[in-house]
Amino acid sequence: MKQPRAIVISGDGINCEAETRFGLTLAGFQSQECHIAALLSKPELLDDFSLLVLPGGFSFGDEIASGKVIAIKWMERLNDITYKFIERDRLVIGICNGFQMLVQMSLLPELKHPTEKVVSLLHNKGGRFINRWVGMTVEKQAQQGFFAGLEDIELPIRHGEGRIHPLSGKEELIEKHGALKYKEDINGSFQRLAALTNSKGNVLGLMPHPEAFVRFSQHPAWTDMVARGDDLADDSYKGKMPDGLAILKNAFAMTR
Repeated sequence: MKQPRAIVISGDGINCEAETRFGLTLAGFQSQECHIAALLSKPELLDDFSLLVLPGGFSFGDEIASGKVIAIKWMERLNDITYKFIERDRLVIGICNGFQMLVQMSLLPELKHPTEKVVSLLHNKGGRFINRWVGMTVEKQAQQGFFAGLEDIELPIRHGEGRIHPLSGKEELIEKHGALKYKEDINGSFQRLAALTNSKGNVLGLMPHPEAFVRFSQHPAWTDMVARGDDLADDSYKGKMPDGLAILKNAFAMTR
């Protein structure tokens, strides 16, 4: 069977493309980095891939609003092919700044005209940038697809605008599409949500970084585990793989 291909967007201030590609390769994908300028000049490139990943970073220095400028740039040339990509059941993952892009483009919680936004990602409660590891639970309706076999996970977050905020009257809709929930109130996000998926389950936007936990040596408690003499490997510990790698492997399984 042909190895599924993942396209990872770079450029314009995106800065997590290398580690995202590394994680996707570990998960089984044939991953390829593509500068957004190359895709804008030849949108049909997207047809060759099973997974589109919009990585984290600080596109255009978070001017106006995080993900706003790059989303406008994307929508100018790539709206139609992105809609077709999703409608053909291909996968899309937006991580942190990539999640902000998906929201700006009204691709979450469902395909909408760009003027019909129902959710925003606002500045964190307290107005501060947050950089820490967080514990999360997977919402029951999301324990399939990207989160198959997962209930409690731990990943790092690093963002200043990650507070999920539904428009008035859209609270029930956003709760329905919630995928991850912080175990504590991290940033004032609605219902403590950290991620959203669409109804088809093939578009995922999340503020935590799965690509930053694909090896156990990336975990801040790794040295404590080693000091205790725990029996562990970089990719497994007590029969469990790193949570970020598990999400990416689930994405791989969804393409088979």
